This record gives sequence, structure tokens and C-alpha cells, in this order.
Amino acid sequence: MSMNTAMDNLIALLTVAGILVAVTFPSLLGIAHDRRIDRQIRTAHRIITSTPRR
Repeated sequence: MSMNTAMDNLIALLTVAGILVAVTFPSLLGIAHDRRIDRQIRTAHRIITSTPRR
């Protein structure tokens, strides 16, 4: 294997990894956002149910 082939393979691997990150990153951000909202809803529900009503 020549050095040129090894460099081409490395560039191809990095390109594929970059595309994979670019495609999955927005989805991962959305999942993190949904989890944060779910946590806030659970906290609010816990606060509402634990305080005595008048």
C-alpha cells in the first residue's frame, strides 16, 4: 500500500464520519431538547401535586 492510497483512505473515512455527524447532530439536539422539556414537566407536576390546595 502506497502512502497516497493510505491518505486517500483516511480522507474518505473522515469525509464519511463528517457526513454522519452532520446528519445525526440535529436529531441528537432534538432528543436532548425533548428530554429537557420532559424533565421540566415532571418537576412541575411533582411541585403541583406536593403542594396542598386551599
